[in-house]
Amino acid sequence: MKPIGSDEVSKTGTGRKVCIVGASGKLGRYLVKHALDRGYEVVGVCREQSVAKLADFEGQITVIPGATDDRAVIARAVSGCDAVLTVLVPWGMNHYASGTAQAVLDHAGPDARLVFSCGWHITRDGKDRYTRKFKLYAAVLGRLAKLARVVDLYDQVEACRRIFASDTRWTVVRGSDLEEGDSQGLPVWSRHVGDPVLASNLTRRVDYALFMVEAVENDALVHEAPAIVGRLTASALAHASGPA
Repeated sequence: MKPIGSDEVSKTGTGRKVCIVGASGKLGRYLVKHALDRGYEVVGVCREQSVAKLADFEGQITVIPGATDDRAVIARAVSGCDAVLTVLVPWGMNHYASGTAQAVLDHAGPDARLVFSCGWHITRDGKDRYTRKFKLYAAVLGRLAKLARVVDLYDQVEACRRIFASDTRWTVVRGSDLEEGDSQGLPVWSRHVGDPVLASNLTRRVDYALFMVEAVENDALVHEAPAIVGRLTASALAHASGPA
């Protein structure tokens, strides 16, 4: 398990510009709030029909409506950005997640910090250890969603494969099950699912977003795929109280 930062909000974002791809979703709106709290200039990308969900940020951010896998939209949105935070959503059966990831990889600046979200089912090196329950759940969910042509989890796998193969300054943050609620502070993380610290498999959504925004200025997370868990969950607390 590796802690990240502290509970205090960093104010070092002043003068920096970040793009949040998928800004209108639940996770995206938390990303916007955390980014603004740090003094970032924020550009948000979301589907045109979802722009109203960002009404609370009117006058504080620039909103670019459009599909997140539209290369022209992404090219416009990430122009001049120091960082791009992308919510990788595997909607539909038209390679939405991989198309979004590829557009960001191709159009972000060469030194831009790229932070992506995904689930625990993504593995970078094959060393993650999943429970039988988790593997069964992921397999059944993946097949049912694909049959319904609603979600393609395998496309998210392809998106992350492309990210891992790139030479950009990326981080892929792998989220556990999520819940709403007040912040518990920055989550803890491990390189591999199966680490006992992750056993609780639960993170506050607001803290998932917090981890992603903190990663923008944490070079120790470049080329890492941290799997996270809430810092006040039973497994995280058990690890914190154990021997070093």
